[in-house]
Amino acid sequence: MGDYTESARVSGVPGGAPAPRLLEQVRRRLRVKHYSLRTEGAYLQWIRRFILASGKKHPRDMGALEVEGFLTRLATQGQVAASTQNQALSAILFLYREVLGVDLPWMDKVTRAKKPQRVPVVLSVAQTQRLLARLDGRDWLMASLLYGSGMRLMECVRLRVKDVDFARNQITVRDGKGGKDRRTVLPASLVDALQRQLAQVRLVHADDLAAGFGEVWLPHALARKYPNAPREMGWQYLFPASKRSIDPLSGLERRHHLDEKVLQRAVKSAVRATGLDQPVSCHTLRHCFATHLLEAGYDIRTVQELLGHKDVTTTQIYTHVLNRGPGGVRSPLDRA
Repeated sequence: MGDYTESARVSGVPGGAPAPRLLEQVRRRLRVKHYSLRTEGAYLQWIRRFILASGKKHPRDMGALEVEGFLTRLATQGQVAASTQNQALSAILFLYREVLGVDLPWMDKVTRAKKPQRVPVVLSVAQTQRLLARLDGRDWLMASLLYGSGMRLMECVRLRVKDVDFARNQITVRDGKGGKDRRTVLPASLVDALQRQLAQVRLVHADDLAAGFGEVWLPHALARKYPNAPREMGWQYLFPASKRSIDPLSGLERRHHLDEKVLQRAVKSAVRATGLDQPVSCHTLRHCFATHLLEAGYDIRTVQELLGHKDVTTTQIYTHVLNRGPGGVRSPLDRA
């Protein structure tokens, strides 16, 4: 960050002791508010860039002019997407409101970039099946879960053993987008493969316990409330990492979930092997789940609930491929 953010101190700490560095204050506040490590890294990056772009002035000495100028340069010079620009604004808002404790009326007037409405890429059922056929083992199982249940990528890799209910054929998604829990369908065709994956997880967990490890990270201080829970089988990740690693928050050696990049690379390779020209990603399988359910005649409210959308208007975008859209219209040229 240069001489400013790595050395700058904020006065006013009792006893005359120097206050934590500004970025360290931001980090601590983010963790108190239970923000994810991903969001923490992104917010710290944007706050650092904002201060550097403003000549290393202290945020207290800046106002609407600097914020709007920074966001404008992102759009005009950096040509970033609207979602990226809005993330930068959210980081700056967090800095002022949560860290500096400054409630500035002008912050509410800063215009957020309007996110353009994009029609999602959706494969046909046959294309989706060909794509999945190019995968095998754990990669096939995870990609099939994305398509078969409509989960997001991170919801899939963060699945815990206890959240897969074979008796009711359902999966409970914990702390999804917006911090919400929901239930979605467990594809019957994946039960055997999931049982085999579960057996593998048991072996890995038993080895970790025998080696003096076996604890898994628990959210929201549950480990203090239930001291034995981190070592219980139910809390283990359904798709664990191949190796244990050091938890950056606690410093403990634990087995985290699989890195999502592993599945992303596998799907990307399968897309190339299938010969698909569309820009297909793991999230495309979620789009396919929703669209194919609507094509099959399921009620849009049911699909909304399975996807975890707050508003049904978000789900309505998937009707673009149904017969109510352009696909159901006969061109006048074809009548000639």
